[in-house]
Amino acid sequence: MPIPDATTLANRSVLIAGLRGVLADGVIEEAAELAAYSCDGLTAYQQLPLAVALPRTTAEVSAILKYCQSTGLKIVPRGSGTSLSGGALPLADGLVIGMARFNRVLEVDYDNRCAVVQPGVTNLAISAAVASRGFYYAPDPSSQIACSIGGNVAENSGGVHCLKYGMTSNNLLGVEMVLIDGTVVRLGGKALDAAGYDLLGIVCGSEGLLGIVTEVTVRILPKPESQRALLLGFPTVEAAGACVASIIAAGIIPAALEIMDRPAIHAAEAFVGAGYPLDVEALMIAELDGTPAEVHHLIDLVEKLALADGACYAKASTSDAERVLFWAGRKAAFPAIGRISPDYYCIDGTIPRRALPLVLSRIAEMSARYGLGVANVFHAGDGNLHPLVLYDSNIPGQLEIAEAFGNEILTTCVDVGGVLTGEHGVGVEKRDLMTHQFDKAALDQQMQLKCAFDSDGLLNPGKVFPQLCRCAEGGKMHVHHGATRFPDLPRF
Repeated sequence: MPIPDATTLANRSVLIAGLRGVLADGVIEEAAELAAYSCDGLTAYQQLPLAVALPRTTAEVSAILKYCQSTGLKIVPRGSGTSLSGGALPLADGLVIGMARFNRVLEVDYDNRCAVVQPGVTNLAISAAVASRGFYYAPDPSSQIACSIGGNVAENSGGVHCLKYGMTSNNLLGVEMVLIDGTVVRLGGKALDAAGYDLLGIVCGSEGLLGIVTEVTVRILPKPESQRALLLGFPTVEAAGACVASIIAAGIIPAALEIMDRPAIHAAEAFVGAGYPLDVEALMIAELDGTPAEVHHLIDLVEKLALADGACYAKASTSDAERVLFWAGRKAAFPAIGRISPDYYCIDGTIPRRALPLVLSRIAEMSARYGLGVANVFHAGDGNLHPLVLYDSNIPGQLEIAEAFGNEILTTCVDVGGVLTGEHGVGVEKRDLMTHQFDKAALDQQMQLKCAFDSDGLLNPGKVFPQLCRCAEGGKMHVHHGATRFPDLPRF
């Protein structure tokens, strides 16, 4: 694992002493303890940070950022570390600011149907906090038991129910955020809209490049009166993809619409025992919610559409326990892949629904060409693909092949009219592919916006943008030393 260079080490003790001056309790500097922060969910890249700070209050975050700006110390914000794009990958000469101590639900306002929470509160904990009154928080990433709401805001996370209920951005009402100079600002609030520029929309999905969120106000919803899930098996993945278009074209918007292919089905069933059929090539899970009569009607309609598209298996849940079991297999699909492969590389790209059959067939062709297996798990309703490229990091060169495979999947997503990411963010994983989706003018405008918030480029540098830039007076953006690429990332 790379260690800080000699120049950084020489200044390290001075910087850490200064940090302890503004945060007496919560500065980590020992290598053994720093190792826990050396990577996020993208474990292929690891780097020990210079230090880690664990503040408890907004005032402490403000003081830390003021100190970092005055010393030029780079900052990497970190939530629960579940990011799959390397968004929280540390820097050898940078400080990781971990937000795990911000873990309280501050207020639940049922009259205004919102909750005010600290960013370290886990996604699932919000629903648990309001369940007794029959409410819940809709966005539900597969990692919801661990991922923090602050990280959800940074990545604009989705989940299986985002088709009907939207991403984090559709359920976010307001944030408190600390800027690089220590200024504390509030964007949005409990109202459904706010005057002025949509700065809240800019912050959601900004991947820690603009500031550090210290409080989040989210929308909570009453639980649907009735929910049922429908398992649908298909003889081909392409047929399942075509069925998605049929359902949406019929004017039906399910609460969730997910697809898994044969490798994912078998791994999930062996792991959870959800009752999945094992003789199909693709399994769709469609969830319908609303009044009992409405749900019963829609379940019948979706089943008829699926059978018309070639479905060879259909089973509707008959109890809420069975519905939850259906979803347990899907939610555990990622860890379940560990039963069939030593390692996997999780891809996140989004395509138009009409392109599902084409892209899935291309992924199968790539799998044969690269000589690596792939398990497909995806949010079919909104075209958000999560192919899992299977490889063995113990075999020299396989990680690089897996990355090349993943890059081709992502560029294909863009080529058919999609985008590089649906919910995992760009981070370092997709950084050098940004030029495939955006031209220079578009990237320059995005970097100008970054400069408006962080003129010294101290917040999460090296992430998202494929160029190093600095800001000058007048808002002009310049590339450092003419460089257009970052040096190689620290591999583990």
